[in-house]
Amino acid sequence: MASVAVNGLKLGTTSQAYLEGKAVSDTKVLISDLCRQFYNLGWVSGTGGSITIKVHDDSIPKPEQLVVMSPSGVQKERMVPEDMYVLSPNGSVLCTPSPKPYPHKPPKCSDCGPLFMKITHMEMIKGIKGHGYYDELVVPIIENTAYEYELTESLAKAIEAYPKTTAVLVRNHGIYIWGDSWINAKTQAECYHYLFEAAIKLHQLGLDPTTPNHGPIKQNVKGVSGSGICRNISVNAGTAASDNKFEPSRRCIVLDIEGTTTPISFVTDVLFPYARDNVGRHLSATYDTEETQDDIKLLRFQVQEDLEKGVAGAVPIPSDDAGKEEVVQALVANVDSMIKADRKITALKQLQGHIWRTGFEKNELTGVVFDDVPEALKKWHDSGIKVYIYSSGSRLAQRLIFGNSNYGDLREYLSGFFDTTVGNKRESSSYAEIVQSVGVDKPSEVLFVTDVFQEAVAAKAAGLGVTVSIRPGNGALPENHGFMTITSFLEI
Repeated sequence: MASVAVNGLKLGTTSQAYLEGKAVSDTKVLISDLCRQFYNLGWVSGTGGSITIKVHDDSIPKPEQLVVMSPSGVQKERMVPEDMYVLSPNGSVLCTPSPKPYPHKPPKCSDCGPLFMKITHMEMIKGIKGHGYYDELVVPIIENTAYEYELTESLAKAIEAYPKTTAVLVRNHGIYIWGDSWINAKTQAECYHYLFEAAIKLHQLGLDPTTPNHGPIKQNVKGVSGSGICRNISVNAGTAASDNKFEPSRRCIVLDIEGTTTPISFVTDVLFPYARDNVGRHLSATYDTEETQDDIKLLRFQVQEDLEKGVAGAVPIPSDDAGKEEVVQALVANVDSMIKADRKITALKQLQGHIWRTGFEKNELTGVVFDDVPEALKKWHDSGIKVYIYSSGSRLAQRLIFGNSNYGDLREYLSGFFDTTVGNKRESSSYAEIVQSVGVDKPSEVLFVTDVFQEAVAAKAAGLGVTVSIRPGNGALPENHGFMTITSFLEI
């Protein structure tokens, strides 16, 4: 962590001790732990920009207490205390995280101030009137007072500043939700807690809590004891074997794309040619943007490594001084060679994702999934099983395929996306990293579905359950491969 003076003002001895003290350190740990928990519980995925907590220290007056903020661009499940920013009460940055080695992007402090929080793409946001999964809810944050009636003025100011909001967060107290009147959601939640507990007990007894006469519940949930104590309410997501036996229940399913959710022909005959045919146009049109310059930097790094290793097809990329046209020409030659060799490298996949994004935006591309995929995804989602994607394609490309598919937007059934930034798909350490990210107690609670034998071997070595997908156009498996196989997701 590098400390900096703000506007030429040096921190006093007391403030410096506070800045480097246990209270600030504990707050950094708290935010990183919360980010990982938010991800593991499936509440919030993506990066952790502007998650903010005020540093509590009784020896520091409230107006002078510091603020810790998570950085923009770091995935929640990989957040660590050293990634945090420390801000002054007025929002000036006092400490910045040290940059990580290339090719990691430099840390960035979010432009969002710690005066409100924005919520979007959350399942339970629909509980707030007028909001759905894709809507954005802005929640102003105000200071707590000794008595609730004293909050009136602050609540009024918050509503005046954010007229479209339906909720205000009071620090260290709870959320107030606007209906016919302001309701303390903390008290409301305590009431719901008892109702929820009663509903679970009725469910355990085989009764349907949604009907007045408590008729028999239709769905059989395994792992519920007759004593009324819920030991495990996860739904069996095992793979069917030829003798109709099932593997142990799974909490998560991780899916490959090519040859598993999507025909290989779509990738090889549609996506790859589109990227190859449009790489020059894309680089020329976006050459000066920050995103494309980052893509070029990553490609330079990869090509230099390829040249040192003598990789076929690698050609030197001239410096920027040579001019835009020469640089683009060399990049096109390298990308074309990489695509023909079907290389699973981040530099290529990141650029392809950006090119495909343009194709989807122009309706020149539409994602393709097998007919059984939407029904299976919905079934698993409704059963409480978290479904993730792990593909060599970038996470952007994955979202594009499932967000713009021949069956519409399927992303609501997916809990997250993994790409080669977690590691090569044929290395067991990559699957161990995924297990850590999805938050299960043991690897066997994760089922990995792929069409590639080497990937199946790597996942099995990491302790995951594995099923091999048999689809039209997929390569042949070795004899006596030892893995369960399916021809449709509906068999799972």
